[in-house]
Amino acid sequence: MAVVDTQGRLLASVGDVDTPVFTRSALKPFQAMPLIAQAAQRHRLDDADIALLCASHNGEPIHVERVAALLSRIGANESALACGTHQPFFYRFNDVTPEPGTRFTRLHHNCSGKHTGMLLLASALGLPLSGYLDLDHPVQKQIRQSVSHFSGVPADQLVWGIDGCSAPNYALPLRSLAHAFARLTLTTPDPVYGDSPQHIARAMSQHPELVSGQGRNDLALMRAGRGDWVSKVGADGVQALASFSRGVAIAAKCSDGQLTPLMVALVAALEQLGWLDDESHAALASLIPPPLKNAAGIEVGELRAVLELQLS
Repeated sequence: MAVVDTQGRLLASVGDVDTPVFTRSALKPFQAMPLIAQAAQRHRLDDADIALLCASHNGEPIHVERVAALLSRIGANESALACGTHQPFFYRFNDVTPEPGTRFTRLHHNCSGKHTGMLLLASALGLPLSGYLDLDHPVQKQIRQSVSHFSGVPADQLVWGIDGCSAPNYALPLRSLAHAFARLTLTTPDPVYGDSPQHIARAMSQHPELVSGQGRNDLALMRAGRGDWVSKVGADGVQALASFSRGVAIAAKCSDGQLTPLMVALVAALEQLGWLDDESHAALASLIPPPLKNAAGIEVGELRAVLELQLS
């Protein structure tokens, strides 16, 4: 875990914050950045649209319908999405079973918003919609520059791979991921992307239900921040969170990829940093699992954070 300010100073840490780890969906604000900087007005994108472009959403109707509407603005439909299809996250995170025979489409994929943003950028650049995931496609080149710009890692040194949704993804040291998120809180225009960084972050913070959905950690975290936090989870145990008022961000990685211990550790870190009050504690209660009971109903253990942030 790395705690970093807008200047890139490491304020506190736990463990290894220098070895690159794949950012997965925590990268989404920076994948949307070139589009917002160049074509937000052209595509008539409001804050709710922008939040969805950065989402790992639940595939609820509010997500699916908005993705379809955004695609229609460039004369496209779900067939243009190259993300594939999976059962919506809503069912997994809310312990609900789909009705027999329920059909899901690419619009339900948690990354369909991100992919729609890439298609919108391709359209704005006057390019065909096919091939937008190729590493050397102009859309992906612009995203690579965005990741490099905000993380401080030179573009030719970025470690890359293919994400679960088939898009290129980049590995960053946790201190670099935290620095990138801290820069989303700056009120002064970015020299390259102007007001887009804070525009994206504020849109996400104001519309957490579109960034994630019912039963999800990003929704709980941003509601706990009451407009002061922007949060984005990534698969395999990655989480980033920034505070606008503090100009400070946290990036964390649970090495075994599990979400529950990641959240327990993150809440403990927020406590140690003094970011939590009674209201935010209550909003985050759902992220902390209850005591573990055996088959006889006897409490036999609990999941407890033992990390201690080391101040730099």
